Amino acid sequence: SPALAVAMLPVATGVVAGIAAVAAPGHEHLPFGRVLQPRGIRRADPRFHVVDDASVNAFALPGGFIYVTRGLMTSINDEAELATVVGHEIGHVTNRHSVQQISKAELAQLGLGLGSILSSDIARFGQLASAGLQVLFLKYSRDAENQADQAGFRYALQQGYDVREMAKVMETLDRISQTSGGGKLPEWLATHPNPGNRIKHIEQMLDTTHVDLTRAKVNREDYLRRIQGMTFGEDPRQGYFEGTHFYHPQMRFQLHFPDGWQVQNTPAAVAALSPNQDAVVQLSLAGQGSPQQAAQQFLSQQGVQAGQTSSTNINGLPATSSYFQAQTQQGNIEGIVTFLEYSGTTFGLMGYTAAGKLGSYDQVFQSTIRSFSELRDPSKVNVQPARVELVKLDRDMTLQQFNAQYPSTIPIEQLAIINEVPDPSTVLPAGRMVKRVVGGIKPKSS
Repeated sequence: SPALAVAMLPVATGVVAGIAAVAAPGHEHLPFGRVLQPRGIRRADPRFHVVDDASVNAFALPGGFIYVTRGLMTSINDEAELATVVGHEIGHVTNRHSVQQISKAELAQLGLGLGSILSSDIARFGQLASAGLQVLFLKYSRDAENQADQAGFRYALQQGYDVREMAKVMETLDRISQTSGGGKLPEWLATHPNPGNRIKHIEQMLDTTHVDLTRAKVNREDYLRRIQGMTFGEDPRQGYFEGTHFYHPQMRFQLHFPDGWQVQNTPAAVAALSPNQDAVVQLSLAGQGSPQQAAQQFLSQQGVQAGQTSSTNINGLPATSSYFQAQTQQGNIEGIVTFLEYSGTTFGLMGYTAAGKLGSYDQVFQSTIRSFSELRDPSKVNVQPARVELVKLDRDMTLQQFNAQYPSTIPIEQLAIINEVPDPSTVLPAGRMVKRVVGGIKPKSS
């Protein structure tokens, strides 16, 4: 279902021209999604997508699929920066880095199944990896990063972009890595390890580049106009938490997870981990079949031993429930699973823990499962995300003064990062286009 899945959005018209120019000289005006043939790629034609996610990242998958997150789009400031990022990812494809990493991912997938969330690392991204993006395992080597940096630099330079902008991207990524991530996918440094002094490496490449960059393409204002109005940060319409209460405005349901548990909303599942990290409650989609069919499919899996199955209803919704035991890569577990039908879709709600501990968590599991209900509160249903707005300065002012005159709903430190200025006291010149962030909500922390 696209409501819970990571949506793939086309890159804004115009920005595509810059990306396509890096990948396929002379094909700048091809419609988005057409097969392009960049230099150095023989068996993998790149296709470009923007992932509707708040994390700041970009990645490549086999077959030449290049993904840039919405979070990265709103964090950089010109087309030349974007060109170097996309060129970097194309470099991973031309050097077959992603193919090598995916083969490792396929092996690792053998350990991703029921109970995978009991591992602290997989608890955060295991469901996402199972969903098919496999971003968790796309962690390149430092040598691969150096090769991709060189490729991105070369591709952008070949097409007339100002490659000096590449250093700005790396500075922004470093600053963002020092703050907490906001997306459902891993951030850049989780999949692209820093090969050392990256900026110094870029400066060394610039020193050996005998090209006049004074007239090279940057396209700052045109790029910024393309991201005007773009969602910034998490989109609450795709689900958000207030404490441990989860609301999904688009699908119009709500669920209350146990107080004090660590919660996580991924593209494939919403889950909570107990304080002792020995129990999980999670919600995921189970397809279009009936609750009975979904239960039968789940309970018939190899290694799963079903208890007595019963038909019930949860807040008026038809449901099928069963206790179960299972053997997993992390050991034996036991729990309760319930499948219910809501608005034409079957959802799976499952609570599980290590074998022998179900008695301690049974009531907690059942209470969470039975909290699933229709979302009717207009203030929750009609929630809107924060968005990027642009202001062209009519006079010199510091970022602090700008924020006082044109307030943003994000901290000023974050505002400084997305505008690529060192700190709030930095003076911005008249005529400069500056980003601000307006609207959105501030979910209560758990």
